Amino acid sequence: MADPTPEKKEKPEVEGEGERPVRVYADGIYDLFHFGHARSLEQAKKSFPNTYLLVGCCNDEVTHKYKGKTVMTEAERYESLRHCKWVDEVIPDAPWVLTKEFLDKHKIDFVAHDSLPYADASGAGKDVYEFVKSIGKFKETKRTEGISTSDIIMRIVKDYNQYVMRNLARGYTRKDLGVSYVKEKRLRVNMRLKTLQDNMKKQREKVEEKLQTVAKLQYAA
Repeated sequence: MADPTPEKKEKPEVEGEGERPVRVYADGIYDLFHFGHARSLEQAKKSFPNTYLLVGCCNDEVTHKYKGKTVMTEAERYESLRHCKWVDEVIPDAPWVLTKEFLDKHKIDFVAHDSLPYADASGAGKDVYEFVKSIGKFKETKRTEGISTSDIIMRIVKDYNQYVMRNLARGYTRKDLGVSYVKEKRLRVNMRLKTLQDNMKKQREKVEEKLQTVAKLQYAA
């Protein structure tokens, strides 16, 4: 006689509801770590109810070769990631292009990144995520508009003189900032002129405020 007790079907562990968490991998450069980075990692972490998030970060040698100079060193970028609450594990010296061997080594179930093709500067393919997309292990995340490492660097470049003046005022030397003697003197003159202009503006505003007060009193009388 058949057992009347219905057989329990086990849910696939990859759904993140069993004992084993789903191992999701995200990677990048993470230079000048900002809230756009954090939001993408939050999305990756929340891909499944039970997710273990591994984050790979490329070292300086690979990054400078394929993408360009970074502001932060590899050690600083690794440490920034370790302090992000969504990250369970940081993988230093991450590869530029993912391979089956790398996924198998770290038991990665899915790779999370935004869906735009990421040009493969190494020449291995058109998109560094081409392989994981082809085997159905790609999880799309959304970019945060209005913030990126390039945007932050652009702000600094745009207002370069102001930031040099700011750091000179805080005790940095021209040698620290890579500024010539002539440029330092010119910037210091500009600093004094700006301070003078600001003080004159404040005095003018005070005088105008007093005149308005006197005018109101005379009108009331």
